[in-house]
Amino acid sequence: MGLVEDLVFFLCPSPTTVLGAAVLLLVFHIVFISLTNTQKGQEPPGPRPLPLFGNLLQLDLKKPHQSLCELSNMYGSVFTVYFGIKKVVVLAGYKTVKEALVNHAEEFGDRDTTPIFEDLCHGHGILFANGDSWTEMRRFALSTLRDFGMGKRTAESKILEECDHLIQVFENHQGKPFDTESPLTFATANVVSSIVYGSRFEHNDSQFKDQVARSRQTLRLSGSPSILLYNMFPRLVSWVKNRHQILINRKLTVVYTKDLIKRLKETLIPHSFRGLVDCFLIRKQKEEDSGVENSHYTEENLIFTVSNLFVAGTDTTATTLRWGLLLMAKYPHIQDKVQEELSRVVGSRQVRVDDRKNLPYTDAVIHETQRVANLIPMSLPHKTSRDVTFQGFFIKKDTTVFPLLTSVLYDESKWESPHMFNPSHFLDEEGKFIMRDAFLPFSAGRRACLGESLAKMELFLFFTSLLQRFRFTPPPGVLHSELDLTPAVGFTLNPLPHELCAVNRQ
Repeated sequence: MGLVEDLVFFLCPSPTTVLGAAVLLLVFHIVFISLTNTQKGQEPPGPRPLPLFGNLLQLDLKKPHQSLCELSNMYGSVFTVYFGIKKVVVLAGYKTVKEALVNHAEEFGDRDTTPIFEDLCHGHGILFANGDSWTEMRRFALSTLRDFGMGKRTAESKILEECDHLIQVFENHQGKPFDTESPLTFATANVVSSIVYGSRFEHNDSQFKDQVARSRQTLRLSGSPSILLYNMFPRLVSWVKNRHQILINRKLTVVYTKDLIKRLKETLIPHSFRGLVDCFLIRKQKEEDSGVENSHYTEENLIFTVSNLFVAGTDTTATTLRWGLLLMAKYPHIQDKVQEELSRVVGSRQVRVDDRKNLPYTDAVIHETQRVANLIPMSLPHKTSRDVTFQGFFIKKDTTVFPLLTSVLYDESKWESPHMFNPSHFLDEEGKFIMRDAFLPFSAGRRACLGESLAKMELFLFFTSLLQRFRFTPPPGVLHSELDLTPAVGFTLNPLPHELCAVNRQ
């Protein structure tokens, strides 16, 4: 009888099984404690776990990152916590996280794939893969994205084209309250689409809208308490509604992506690449013609590489922009200073990336927005690739590791006022922009976000273009102070649903 079956009998016992279940639990407790005491005195400390449930009772599943920060105050910057029976080593604070991800990049560089992300990707693509396949797909994606202008003027022109469309969408609301989520997400999705597929989509394209909605829903559900429980007890709670919805979304996304790839393949012209998909298809054909064995250029890797890039490159940037506009409405005096600087330096012409160096306050506001937004507070889970001794503690191979990014972005030893929105964190005494070591919203090391340069360009151009044209305010009857900055529950920390007014300044 397996662990799950034993647990079911224990939770729902018949009179004849109570004694057996009690004995089973006692045995399990003894075995569990003996396992947790392996190499006692060398492994990272942590709260004592309960049998089966681990430290579940000490975690707020709606905001586990906050619970882990509180535990770090008790047990230090390297500590152990049990998510059910799954052992996790948590790294907290800038010094510890950087040392692990940068100075010990190889040891902490593998990806731990939780059950829900295994369900989604099955080890294909970039985000939730390891080994040679991950290495090759990441190398291919990074070089191809650069070829198509990531961080260069060609990408700038694609973003500015979307800025024009986005401004028109905002204009259509005529200063009346509206939710910024969909238009911002469509805009960032189109930037990724233009690089990956070679074309953008209209905001009213029903299939495009459905795909964006599915991606947003999947990310939100992936951070829900029920999915966290599924990740802890995958066999026991695989029936949860949120998991089934995620699997439905996955199926529809695969169908949608396959259809787009099929159309691109039918119109493919060698030596005339429209986007990343064309490059992948050509590479796949070359390896097939050459008889390459065990090629990583498979249909599955193409589908999930495209899907990973679409989700990662869309939601994070759009959500950061939503936070930025909400913060401008919340703190109108900061919005005043941004718009004064834009008017003085740029005037009415189109903002360009080259203007960034002459807009230090605006740049500081964007960086501070990223810091405060704390978008992926626990990062994506890592896994040790081999046994490692780190800061005096022994950590076994294949141990799940959480680099707690929220503890870096809010590190009280690195930020003067970590819990306040304070653009001065990125300004020196003369008002010039300064980068801070503890600014790690894109993580660091081998698993750092490969689209970082594109995201930075998007954030700057979208934010400045919108602030140049519009004044953002709360809806009529709502005070600035009443705007809620509490994040919603989800895999990424989104603002709660809200509406803003975009009042034309021109």
